[in-house]
Amino acid sequence: MKQFIYLACTVIFLSLWSSCRKDFEFSPSTGNLEFSKDTVYLDTVFNNIGSSTYNLKVYNRSDDDIVIPSLKLALGEGSNYRLNVDGLSGKVFNNIEIQAKDSIYIFIETTIDITQTAANNGKFLYTDQIEFDAGSNLQKVELVTLVQDAIFIYPNRDNTTKVIETLKLDINGDQIDTDIQGRELLPEELTFTNEKPYVIYGFAAVPNGETLTIDAGARLYFHRNSGLIITEGSSLKVNGALSTDTEALENEVIFEGDRLEPEFSEVPGQWGTIWLFEGSLNNTINYATIKNATIGILCDGDPDVAGEKLKITNSQIYNSSSFGILGRSTSITGENVVINNSGQSSFAGTFGGRYNFTHATIANYWNNSSRQFPALLLNNFIVDEENNATLTDLSEANFNNCIIYGNDNPEILLDEIQDDAVNFNFKFTNCLIRFNDEFNNFTGPNYDLTDTNHYEGNIFNLDPNFKNANENMLIIGDDSAAINKGFVVFANEVPVDILNVNRTTSPDLGAYQHITFPEEN
Repeated sequence: MKQFIYLACTVIFLSLWSSCRKDFEFSPSTGNLEFSKDTVYLDTVFNNIGSSTYNLKVYNRSDDDIVIPSLKLALGEGSNYRLNVDGLSGKVFNNIEIQAKDSIYIFIETTIDITQTAANNGKFLYTDQIEFDAGSNLQKVELVTLVQDAIFIYPNRDNTTKVIETLKLDINGDQIDTDIQGRELLPEELTFTNEKPYVIYGFAAVPNGETLTIDAGARLYFHRNSGLIITEGSSLKVNGALSTDTEALENEVIFEGDRLEPEFSEVPGQWGTIWLFEGSLNNTINYATIKNATIGILCDGDPDVAGEKLKITNSQIYNSSSFGILGRSTSITGENVVINNSGQSSFAGTFGGRYNFTHATIANYWNNSSRQFPALLLNNFIVDEENNATLTDLSEANFNNCIIYGNDNPEILLDEIQDDAVNFNFKFTNCLIRFNDEFNNFTGPNYDLTDTNHYEGNIFNLDPNFKNANENMLIIGDDSAAINKGFVVFANEVPVDILNVNRTTSPDLGAYQHITFPEEN
């Protein structure tokens, strides 16, 4: 009986409550809608590549439930924008309801073919409007997208089996099938110019015996899990040049991911790597910015080649989710190199090899506790799946007039498996290094900072006074401990800094001569 009375009261209450509502009495909108933005800027997209999804919120601030009789793109069905309005997809909508004091979301996407319209130097500003209602109640929200023409390099797809092309690589004279999605560059693709950006899907491989030349000012954008492979017998020549605009970097060659939205501008791990295979020859990189990769440069093998396997100069590597430069039993020379913000080490010379860096800034201010290694790592071994170590010579690892610093301590690790038959040669000369072994965890001859065979003229644990290391601004200021501490002999070998400032008179440590920071308003 009690249950029956309770149920009857509940039904009566709900009936009275619903009779006081006007849920189904929607009045036409009167031009008083409010919007989360008056213009929606869809960040730069590449020709014929779909954009990210952007949103607009539409508010009904009134006390009445309203209906919008017409909601549409001004260009109608011919518009290159696509809308999703409260769960419905299309370009023209009728009778969209918004309850009192409520709101709806509109989601916006676009894909644009730049060849269908006039472009200005490979770029085009595409616009449309979302129109709400009509006549005297008409309200508009602007839509704006910058479209950029590009050259696309991607593996072929078998339309029957839906299998994407994978690379066959020449290794020690044998053709090896791999599961790496990508393809070899064609002869007409072996020079990247600055006329249009390059968008790369999968790995683009340089064929054996060929050279990929990248001109000053070129822009390379990589999709997820994509990169470059410089195969056995091939070469990479990155011919960037000094830029006059330190923001635009108009003459540098820039390697980064293909997500152009501002929120992705500093996100690590968006693409794979520049992979220099064992047997690749005479690779040079000058005035390049390599950012947001998994490994900025992966350099394999050839520790005893004449000269060096890779010479990298006047270049910056930032926001690598793993390593900035990872060398594996290889040969690298670096001058005026800046590396920062790496998920593991900014520079790692592993499994021995030969490494010579002069006036480099090797820093790591990774803001994630997952980092396990210091800014600079050297070792002489590799461990297989069964935990067996193979050793090889670290023939030389010289760091001259460098800054090696970061937000951890210490920022160098010299991880040697000792064997009388294997060399482990390294030396830090006139460097500013963060190394404060407070708990005496690092012992043995490799960490004897008084041993002039390994350490000479260095400064430890003093502030480099970077402008803003977290944002990859590693110019040193007036209070830097690196000022005037460089050895002139090394400065004469690299007489100007990464910004072309002469350093031969009073050389500072690292890639930058110091400047006075302007006062910020």
